[in-house]
Amino acid sequence: MKRVAPLLLLIALSIPAFARASDYSALMKARKFTDAEQLASSRLAQDPANAEALVAKVNAIIEGGKGGRFDEAARLAEQCVAAHPQLATCHLALGNALGAKAIANGIMSALAYAGTIRDAFKKALELDPHNVEARMALMSYYLQAPAIVGGGSGKARALTAQTAALDPAAAKVMQARLDVDDERFAAAEGAMLAMPVSSVDALADGQRDVLLAVGGAYMKTKRSADAERVLREAARRFPDSDAPLYSLARVQQEQGKHRDAIALFEQVLARTPGGGAWYRLGQSQQALGEKSKAVSAYERALAAGTLPKAARADTEAQLLALRQK
Repeated sequence: MKRVAPLLLLIALSIPAFARASDYSALMKARKFTDAEQLASSRLAQDPANAEALVAKVNAIIEGGKGGRFDEAARLAEQCVAAHPQLATCHLALGNALGAKAIANGIMSALAYAGTIRDAFKKALELDPHNVEARMALMSYYLQAPAIVGGGSGKARALTAQTAALDPAAAKVMQARLDVDDERFAAAEGAMLAMPVSSVDALADGQRDVLLAVGGAYMKTKRSADAERVLREAARRFPDSDAPLYSLARVQQEQGKHRDAIALFEQVLARTPGGGAWYRLGQSQQALGEKSKAVSAYERALAAGTLPKAARADTEAQLLALRQK
């Protein structure tokens, strides 16, 4: 019999025998990712095939930005699928884990398992047609993946049309995402601002992500005032999310307003330390000539293990240059 580590056993004995999905959800919403993972691990020590605990641990690793452990998250999701092949949440967790791994490792390495990501989302939706998160995930896949691995806007449009009969609100969000893809930014923004924030977490996340996409598009086209306006509204509507603040910081950084950017990045890092925010913070500190602070930020960015391949390479290059000065 496998021996349970004393600390893990102590945790296991201190919690109810059955941890509910709502217990994990509350911890995740509060960004207590370590606590959520500990709760899941304690449950898994008693029941290694527990689906809710497996999914919760996968989500805690991903949302906690623990990039060095994305392989572990994928293995846990595969374990969930193997034990519960008819459970949509297990397939969704697998798609999310592999998607996080793809973002971290870059597009070329992701092509090897892109089809598995797509199939995981499709299977989740087949098993649970009303799963909004699965619909949004598959939609994103179709819009982001190349045709060679089953992506394409035509498939995204077909999925949106199918969704209209099942969930009109979700279909509106998906249509707004299509509007962004078609560069109809004002239409997408107007549609989202006309909708109240949904009480369904996955749908609210979709609303937020459309506004972030619009803000990002405005930033890319140098419409800084429009980008800031949209992102401030996103931050107001979704105060528990770090993404609008992070994007706002990027807008300030792009305009050379590094002090303002630093203040926002520090807000993000105070809530959820992550490699991307440390990397961007280091860039602004470096631009202001704050060498020691920039070095520290870059080191923390690398230590987080969540940087995409290109950002990781740039971080290493900037550290080398700073240390040689």
